[in-house]
Amino acid sequence: MGKLIAAAKAVGRAIFLLTAAPLLLPLALLTLWVADRFARWSRPQSLPEETPASTRAVSVVIPTWNGQELIARNLPHVLAALGDDPRHEVIVVDNASTDGTVGLLKLRFPQVTVLALDQNHGFGGGSNAGIERAANDIVLLLNNDMRPEPGFVEPLLEGFSDPRVFAVTAQIRFADRGKRREETGLVQGSWVNGSLHVAHRDDDQVSGLFPTFYAGGGSTAYDRHKFLELGGFDSLFEPFYFEDTDVSYMAWKRGWVILYQPLSVVHHEHRATIGKNFPTAYIDAVFEKNRLLFVWKNIHEVRRLAGHFLWTYAGLWVRLLLGPTPTRPAPRSVLRALRQFPTLLKSRRWASHLSAVSDTEAFQRPLGGYFRDRFGEVHPDGRQLNVLFVSPYPIEPPIHGGGVFMNQTVRHLAQLSRLHLLCLLDEPDDLKSNQELRHVCAGAEFMVRWREPSMGIGSLSPHAARMFYHPDLLWKIHRTILQQEIDVLQLDYTQLATYVPDFLQIGSCLFEHDVFFQSIRRSMKKQRSLAGWWRYGHEYLRALRFERRALTRVDAAQTCTVENRRHIESFVWNGAPVLEGLRAGIDVERYRYVAEGREPDTVLFVGNFRHLPNQDGLHFFVRKIWPRVMAKRPQSRLIVVGAMAPPAFRSSVQQPGVEFQGRVDDIREPLERHAVFVCPVLVGSGVRVKLLEAFAAGIPVVSTSLGAEGLISGRQAHHEALLFEQADKPDDFAGRVVSLLGDPARGRAIAELARREVEKNWNMATNTVRLEQHYREVLRKKQSKLGAAPRPLAFG
Repeated sequence: MGKLIAAAKAVGRAIFLLTAAPLLLPLALLTLWVADRFARWSRPQSLPEETPASTRAVSVVIPTWNGQELIARNLPHVLAALGDDPRHEVIVVDNASTDGTVGLLKLRFPQVTVLALDQNHGFGGGSNAGIERAANDIVLLLNNDMRPEPGFVEPLLEGFSDPRVFAVTAQIRFADRGKRREETGLVQGSWVNGSLHVAHRDDDQVSGLFPTFYAGGGSTAYDRHKFLELGGFDSLFEPFYFEDTDVSYMAWKRGWVILYQPLSVVHHEHRATIGKNFPTAYIDAVFEKNRLLFVWKNIHEVRRLAGHFLWTYAGLWVRLLLGPTPTRPAPRSVLRALRQFPTLLKSRRWASHLSAVSDTEAFQRPLGGYFRDRFGEVHPDGRQLNVLFVSPYPIEPPIHGGGVFMNQTVRHLAQLSRLHLLCLLDEPDDLKSNQELRHVCAGAEFMVRWREPSMGIGSLSPHAARMFYHPDLLWKIHRTILQQEIDVLQLDYTQLATYVPDFLQIGSCLFEHDVFFQSIRRSMKKQRSLAGWWRYGHEYLRALRFERRALTRVDAAQTCTVENRRHIESFVWNGAPVLEGLRAGIDVERYRYVAEGREPDTVLFVGNFRHLPNQDGLHFFVRKIWPRVMAKRPQSRLIVVGAMAPPAFRSSVQQPGVEFQGRVDDIREPLERHAVFVCPVLVGSGVRVKLLEAFAAGIPVVSTSLGAEGLISGRQAHHEALLFEQADKPDDFAGRVVSLLGDPARGRAIAELARREVEKNWNMATNTVRLEQHYREVLRKKQSKLGAAPRPLAFG
């Protein structure tokens, strides 16, 4: 009966809040906005200058409440970590314990200062009291359930060599080695669906000082003067949770820095105090309430706040209909947070007064790449560039056109710069073949692509961008930029534009292998049903929005052709410079030119069949063109080469004279053997790499006009018919194939001119030299816009 009554009360609260929320939440947003206007009006003209903290000694502060057993077990390890230096001090703040903690301390640890409070002020209040009492500039705040390892203190102090450092936090390991590491000390923060989300990173490649989103209150060394300037832990969040997140976020917005030190290790008995003294339901309710209060106090960008209130209201409905979830607050938590609104406004005013940077900037700076950009030096003049190349596909062996471009750029660029490769793999088995690139590049890291479902129709991002976004990849990109001192970030394929950063010093470039929204629009035109037209039309609008936004953020975009550049510029008039001729090409010397001895009456089709335009093109050829070829030359054979063909697709193209070979180890072998190359592509955008390879190998080509798009520049248009045969209608296409099969001499003449074309205008070795020069020009332009470079942060 009691459970039914409680459930009825919960539903009643939910219905009341859902009814009142359309008035309460906008009123709350308006109140916060008005409070910010008043705070801005009364804000001080300037904030105090940073002063360096003395690192000669530390004051260790340990708040405790009824934790006699934990103090007895862990305090000896703290004293051992400090050694015999008399300048260190240990202060234990007792929050009115009733278990004899004070007596134990006086009896067994007389060297420790005991600050006994007359009532329980919670973790935040107890910590504040101890830090105010501390004598040293650096205060090391520890939970009573933390056991530090020997040598724990000195690495933390190394992080305070720069006066902008607010805190240095330790690496946390659980005392129970079998537990999943829910906290590590290395934290990535993000704004997702109108709220703060954090991820604790377990990354063994971070081996030295590294930025972190927040410093855990129970395992961190603070600059005492900075801590007190921010007001310490805010009583708004009593009795526990989010005090440390709040003060850390305020520090980032103040313009200060928080660092993670993996060399200082503590072992944590997770929730040894809270979990023992409070029920789980109460702990969860406090967490939900304080998560809301964190946003209401600290987030000052109206766009984020408005989104937060909308998501909160939607979350109440979802929770009512579908039940509790960890990311959606309960109605009771929302009401408890609203009751604290008067106190919250005072805290928000103080946070606004102390802010030196925006919320967007505060979320960006703890990420490694932004940290290097904001607090490092990017001056590559006189040395090799450090380049990070990010690929969404495996590139060794190159089994599709984009793979060829990436593979050969990587190999040439690695000779001109210190190139670091971050590459997504389709399957774990891809690692074996791609390992070779570790010997080519200065560094290479591989990550098997996830198979999580993407968001649905309501998302504003196109499907491809969602499929290739993952916070783990974002983390690796930024970690590599910081640790390898990257100067230029090169992203390949438009879907990776979701990772384009807003850098002040570091260069960012995006290679659009094709014009993404143009390709979708061309596919839309081929649809014969209203549902198909709607599906592609919806995706086209999302892709257009996505690509336009990306090109206003990147420093330079690279395209395959003049036509691609002009098409982009017709839609994006305020974006980054768009350049062709830097990335589209092949390593011509790798392809042997074979003019004689080709197998007669053989026709070659090449394409990776994960790329749908290749499936469409082969279907078109087999159904419309190949029967016409066979009617005139029945001895002919069509050789189909290409990886990743679905079984159903392979069956659909089985016709007399068609030989489906699938993937081959080296594409050069069929290019050197067969008589005529066909490219019956009907949709897509960009340059067909297979045509460049065919030109280099000496096999004459028949292509649709779209398939050959971009291969003939304006100065060579009158030579088009000399480089390849072009036809769009099935009869014309078949006639040109038959003509070349019957006249090998004419095919050799065409192939010879085509080889000269790729040697002159599509040679990757030449292009990559220009690419490296282009990177330097991007950096020079950024430096000239920046003016005075940011003052670099000193480590150690």
